[in-house]
Amino acid sequence: MSVPTAMLLSALAMTMIVAIRYVLASGGFALVTRLRHRGLYVGLGAQIRREIGWSLASAAIYGLPAGIIAWGWQNRGWTRITMDIGDWPLWYWPLSILLYLLAHDTWFYWTHRAMHGQRLFHIAHAVHHASRPPTAWAAMSFHPWEAVTGAVVIPALVFIIPIHVGALGAVLAIMTIMGVANHMGWEIFPRALVHGPAGNFLITASHHQRHHQQYSCNFGLYFRFWDHVCGTDRGLGRFGTEGRA
Repeated sequence: MSVPTAMLLSALAMTMIVAIRYVLASGGFALVTRLRHRGLYVGLGAQIRREIGWSLASAAIYGLPAGIIAWGWQNRGWTRITMDIGDWPLWYWPLSILLYLLAHDTWFYWTHRAMHGQRLFHIAHAVHHASRPPTAWAAMSFHPWEAVTGAVVIPALVFIIPIHVGALGAVLAIMTIMGVANHMGWEIFPRALVHGPAGNFLITASHHQRHHQQYSCNFGLYFRFWDHVCGTDRGLGRFGTEGRA
């Protein structure tokens, strides 16, 4: 099998994995929403179908670089991903996860904020904000240009920051869960966490809800650090009567 063919097959496989991960995560959270907050998504059928369509297109964009990197890692020794748990001390596991999340959050904050410039918003980011209100299916509802900015982050980091494959799996799981949970239209995390000391640093649906309400604030993904530093943090948003923080 030729190298281009092998890379293409790897990209297709990763596209399927990303798409299945999206369907399972968003579908699971949508089901929980239906059980806990009946009627929250009533009348949003057309919007949800658009969200799913854009998200599946984004899955292909995310799958392409991920598949090429996965092939290179397995066949050429590319990247700094390791499978040997003894390559790094155990304390490096949580540190590597934190480093990836901090780097991803930094990239996301600045690219997301740039997407709110008038030109880029109309070209690309308006697709995501067409979800009014966002639902559990909106986590990957991006215009292709915006999907590209999200798809390159983790593939780039695996060349820079050493990480065990298990820790990388944890990063991807956190990315998926937070992406979906922050768009559900209600707060899944305990009130004590959201409104307590940890809530001053971590982003949950309550924080991201205000971004979808006001657009010009709360640009972060996992942490409120850059929003605090740059003066774009506007606190927590409010949900409708069906979905309460």
